[in-house]
Amino acid sequence: MTTTELPFPGLAGVPTNAEPQNRKEYTSDQEVRWCPGCGDYAVLAAVQGFLPELGLRRENIVFVSGIGCSSRFPYYLDTYGMHSIHGRAPAIATGVATAREDLSVWVVTGDGDALSIGGNHLIHAMRRNVNLKILLFNNRIYGLTKGQYSPTSEVGKITKSTPMGSVDQPFNPVSLALGAEASFVARTIDSDRKHLTSVLSAAAAHRGTALVEIYQNCPIFNDGAFDAVKDNDTKADAIIPLVHGEPIRFGTLGEDGLGSKGVVRAAGGGVEVVEVTEANVGDLLVHDEQNPDPSTAFAISRLTDAGVLHQSPIGIFRSVQRPTYDDGAREQIATASAGLDDRPAALAKLIQGSDTWTVV
Repeated sequence: MTTTELPFPGLAGVPTNAEPQNRKEYTSDQEVRWCPGCGDYAVLAAVQGFLPELGLRRENIVFVSGIGCSSRFPYYLDTYGMHSIHGRAPAIATGVATAREDLSVWVVTGDGDALSIGGNHLIHAMRRNVNLKILLFNNRIYGLTKGQYSPTSEVGKITKSTPMGSVDQPFNPVSLALGAEASFVARTIDSDRKHLTSVLSAAAAHRGTALVEIYQNCPIFNDGAFDAVKDNDTKADAIIPLVHGEPIRFGTLGEDGLGSKGVVRAAGGGVEVVEVTEANVGDLLVHDEQNPDPSTAFAISRLTDAGVLHQSPIGIFRSVQRPTYDDGAREQIATASAGLDDRPAALAKLIQGSDTWTVV
């Protein structure tokens, strides 16, 4: 038994498996029960295919979920897992990750589970930078409870719970994560297996909280919500690919073989999309996911259309290193325990405290 080394520093301390693994070993004997055409199938297949690449023992991998369609995930993976309670998966996973450095801990949640009842747990897990990976399936609807609007549904969305159209301003999950100082934030698409797998790999390599928003289609209650970024006729103009160290450019290919649109600094301090010309090509913003200041990443996240998605940045917005909560907690325990050979006496002293009172 050995421990993981690069390229997965986020898994340092987790025992590795001596023998090569394959997808079948991570597929449970449970019948997968989602609606036909659900994007969850694609994400499950990608995760089952990706996990063997980590080289970990299955008993050292834990998936914690909340409540929702995506939260059935632990049943379909032959790892340890817990189908927990609504919105509380990040809190439970925080305890697991803090108590057991030898585990790779993943959270599977949905836009309703994570951003409504679970909102507080989500933002504090990211603020604390617990060493866990959060996969947020965003289909912009409540699917399990049959089609109510969710915290990411667009304004005007007509559902069973908003028959005259939603008046709520939706959350942008990436903007929320960046505002909570998450150290790793990314967005990908359920149907893009290659990109999804590359983002999962980067998340696993990161030490700290990694939030990955996954655009996931619900064919029953919100079909076509992401057609703009999936349809071959529109995706070139809708997807803004983020590649570290490269100018942010997208759109129909021009004579130079590059996208016809690009992202530049706006006069107000944010960013904006422009048509690329010889005059402004040098002004294109070069993506820097490692920038310790999240301001630019936040500005890029605001390019996402809050209504029907006409354009959306896809990729890793931020990946920076800072101390993790669980590492810090374990260091404190080790410091407090150092030199305490007489543990029972030390425990008694701790319970008694430095101040005592006699009650008569």
